Amino acid sequence: MEATGSATEGEPLKRGEDRAEMGTAPSATELKKKSCKEGLGFVKLTHWRTAAFFFSLFLCLTIVFAFSFIIPCPVRPQYLVTWNRTFSEAATYDFLAIEDASKDKVMDVLFVLKNTQGSQNNTCADAGLPLPCVFVVAVDGTDGETLWERPLAPEFHWAQCGLDKETGRMWDCLLSHSDQLTAVDKYTGDIRWQQPQPPGLNSTVPVLSVPDLDGDKVSDVALVASNKTQSLLRFLSGKTGVQIGSTVVLNSTKTDNHLLFCTTDSSYYVLLQTDTGLYALALWRIAAQAKPGMEVGLKKNKHWEKNASATSGLIPIYKSDSVRQTLTTGETDDSPNLLLVTGKEVALVDGKHLQLLWRFNTSSVLGEPSFGHFNKDNVLDVVIEEDVSNYTKRVIILDGKSGHVLWEVDLLAIPNSPRPSSIHTTNSFSVFVFWGTMPSETNSSETFASDRHSYLLHPLYSKVLLESTAIMDHIITFKATLLEHGRHAAYILLTGPGTEGAEGTVVLSKRKMKQDVPDSKVLRIGTGGGSETNEDIKEALNRLRFSD
Repeated sequence: MEATGSATEGEPLKRGEDRAEMGTAPSATELKKKSCKEGLGFVKLTHWRTAAFFFSLFLCLTIVFAFSFIIPCPVRPQYLVTWNRTFSEAATYDFLAIEDASKDKVMDVLFVLKNTQGSQNNTCADAGLPLPCVFVVAVDGTDGETLWERPLAPEFHWAQCGLDKETGRMWDCLLSHSDQLTAVDKYTGDIRWQQPQPPGLNSTVPVLSVPDLDGDKVSDVALVASNKTQSLLRFLSGKTGVQIGSTVVLNSTKTDNHLLFCTTDSSYYVLLQTDTGLYALALWRIAAQAKPGMEVGLKKNKHWEKNASATSGLIPIYKSDSVRQTLTTGETDDSPNLLLVTGKEVALVDGKHLQLLWRFNTSSVLGEPSFGHFNKDNVLDVVIEEDVSNYTKRVIILDGKSGHVLWEVDLLAIPNSPRPSSIHTTNSFSVFVFWGTMPSETNSSETFASDRHSYLLHPLYSKVLLESTAIMDHIITFKATLLEHGRHAAYILLTGPGTEGAEGTVVLSKRKMKQDVPDSKVLRIGTGGGSETNEDIKEALNRLRFSD
């Protein structure tokens, strides 16, 4: 059999090949066996595919069910386009803070009232305080409802919030009232600490947030006060409010203003406005005077220190006998510059090398300058209001790089008009808000509060202003801000009696900025006034998207 070349059962493939070569087909039995084997394999593969399909379907349904029912979807806050809170027989002050007090990622409003009772059944009598007392109030930015209120002893002197950012402090607002300093938690209104008021600090004194000096891993604060002959500085523990070290005499002349400046290498300097100009004093020098050894860990800037006086340690920045204001060009800049306002000019000084960048001559600057982006060079431009006499002011936008005039307009200087403001957009420029009235809108040189309007400027339509309705009430303070990260531009307005601290009707209101656009009046200014229609301009403002 083997000699004839017949295939065996152990060589099925060889047998099939031999038959193929011989031209003979496999037998019916062999075909049946082969088809059964192939069918069985296909059935097994089909079962696996079916199982995989149902497993994938079950997994997808489980995920959908989890996200739909088990894991709640974030709910966006439901805004009221406008809201008002009215407080009768109350007094208020020039203080308005925009903070997230409810932890919902929406900014809320903190302000101060003097009243006999609050809106949450809190009374001065229940707190053991004289009538009327001071209430610190936080209201929800979405609907104006009260989040919390804290009664404190009268009288109110000053307040500052925004002091909890990256500092380790468990409080955000510091208030000076009666004979006390009180640190308040912005989330609950709870008092974190309360200390007796240091003597000579009853006037409006901004708080300097300084690094941790006492080693408790909590950033501390510094208060600067001036009397008729000298300027004093006191360090307070950010954790307890207890004074750290002794009081330091900064210089022998009265200091009108002060500012804490941080250089690019994290060296801290206190900026002092004196009757001869603007000077800087290193924080490490002050800390060493307050308590020897407390300066350890504070850095020194070599470039600044080489200009320091050998006797006083003062570093001259800008010499002038009429320095009125000093501002930084932006807290988020890597190397912020210093903007100085004197009696005759506005000057910008390089914050790194202390070199004069530009100077703009002006007769008299009204109020405090503000900042915004008129062009798209990513450098903050400066907005000033210049007194040009005859009840008229000139609103000027200066280029942040060169100091050249980018835009200007003349408005009647209406009494009690807030300073200019701006809100940044996603298009790399800002929209600007001014207050006053156009000279053509009134026939009299005498101006009244009833003539006061707000104006909106879109930099891409610089020959047009959008005029909104007049606000009759006396404005205590005003802010244009974003209530949510990257969205919802709004006006926050606090109005009340004409004299600060006087009793009357106090109103806190919020208006969405775009709400006034449809009913606003389009005013053409300059030559030509632009070729766009009124509807095109309003539509461009409505399409704006805002950014922090």
